[in-house]
Amino acid sequence: MNAAIVTVGDELLAGRTTNTNATWLCERLAERGVTLERVTTVPDRIADIASVVGDYSAAYDAVVVTGGLGPTHDDVTMAGIAAAFDRDLEPDETALEWLEDRGYSRADLTSGTADLPAGARPLHNGEGVAPGAVCENVYVLPGVPAEMRAMFESVADEFSGARTYRETVVADEPESALLDRFESLREEFDVAVGSYPGESVRIELSGTDEDAVAAAAAWLRERVETVEER
Repeated sequence: MNAAIVTVGDELLAGRTTNTNATWLCERLAERGVTLERVTTVPDRIADIASVVGDYSAAYDAVVVTGGLGPTHDDVTMAGIAAAFDRDLEPDETALEWLEDRGYSRADLTSGTADLPAGARPLHNGEGVAPGAVCENVYVLPGVPAEMRAMFESVADEFSGARTYRETVVADEPESALLDRFESLREEFDVAVGSYPGESVRIELSGTDEDAVAAAAAWLRERVETVEER
């Protein structure tokens, strides 16, 4: 299963809010074996949301959208999702009944609170008020981190793929000096190799075969000067 994440919000693009939702979702999806292909942030504009979500829905097995839910003037994500699939935005009876069961009166709810794209499956918000939704292969979650995490966990079982195993080797050598060993490593083992230089070089090995990843890490540790060896 492959997927893309779309985070919505002018405050993210302005640097006023750190995009912790994207990082958390990447980690949780990776744990479930999902291959993440894109993480994109768009402004609070219906046309931008509709364009990106429409393209990603066609390209990937699933799209997770977070942010911009609710009835205020800049909460336009549901309208963007509706536009992406050429659907009307309308009050969802199931979502309204769920809110009533939690003690909310329809008369007291701000207009638009439970408006979803026609035919979408509502996702109830156990940590807040505004519901999320599943529309085609697009999962729409709140932007408030606690609400987003709780709602994602309610649908987490719908995301799955081949588990990826990882090993880390930290080398006390320049990255440029390691290139020949990286090439030999790729020839010897069916693993992906990523290197991340800093004060030392962190080498990340990953693959779907746990034994192959462990063997590759052992092979590499025998052939590089690691930080632990100093």
